[in-house]
Amino acid sequence: MKDFLIAPSILSADFARLGEDVEKVLAAGADVVHFDVMDNHYVPNLTFGAPICKALRDYGITAPIDVHLMVKPVDSIVPDFAKAGASMITFHVEASEHIDRTLQLIKEHGCQAGVVLNPATPLSCLDYIMDKVDLILLMSVNPGFGGQSFIPSTLDKLREVRKRIDASGRDIRLEIDGGVKLITSAK
Repeated sequence: MKDFLIAPSILSADFARLGEDVEKVLAAGADVVHFDVMDNHYVPNLTFGAPICKALRDYGITAPIDVHLMVKPVDSIVPDFAKAGASMITFHVEASEHIDRTLQLIKEHGCQAGVVLNPATPLSCLDYIMDKVDLILLMSVNPGFGGQSFIPSTLDKLREVRKRIDASGRDIRLEIDGGVKLITSAK
């Protein structure tokens, strides 16, 4: 089993050829398809909804689809992405009124559930949900825009979250998102 998975965002794809572009990155070694869903409310940018996820499934993409929700409210959109074929759904803890309830909702819809921590989100929020999450996504940029530089302090946060995961004894995936380049991933 690989020590890491590669999950490129479809934000970089040519949407006129989305299915073909996703096939190409998967053939080149990507493991997971990453969806950055933005609503122009939680973050100041707007992307796409569940129909794009469904279109990829209809096209024949079978790889796991990791849906990163940068939306508020979260709960109303979860069922749409689950029905459209999402494998994993993550949300920002600041965007949910009831984090436990949102995690439960995601799992009830048959998806792995995770939380997203912004660069300034304190790790103390994990104290109450480690037994409920399947994955933790650390933002290494401020959410909302592509092309930002990696925030170096994220590496310290990454190490601390890894310790918490190991101490929990659970199989929790740890993801990092934003500004990751080949040189950054080596660290």
